[in-house]
Amino acid sequence: MESELKKILDEVHNEESFLKFVQCLIANRLDEIKEETKKSSPPIGTGANGWENTTVESYLEAASAWAADSNFGRSLPGGLFRDNSWHQFATFLYAGKIYE
Repeated sequence: MESELKKILDEVHNEESFLKFVQCLIANRLDEIKEETKKSSPPIGTGANGWENTTVESYLEAASAWAADSNFGRSLPGGLFRDNSWHQFATFLYAGKIYE
């Protein structure tokens, strides 16, 4: 499921593909919640689908920290988002999932 999420993230280039990514991100989180009810992950580390931040406040804090630390993705190798603000914001949302 994670590789599918990253593939869809890589394909974001307009409003429609952004919304597709958001729906996939939601499904990824809901699947993790379901899996965690079956078998809980250790308290330190990520959950079943790699979610590092599982509350709204920790998710937004991580996304915000990623944006500040990477100049909203512009300081990443290759300046990944020069002409694609849809992908930039999708990556902001993805960073909320994984950024520590």
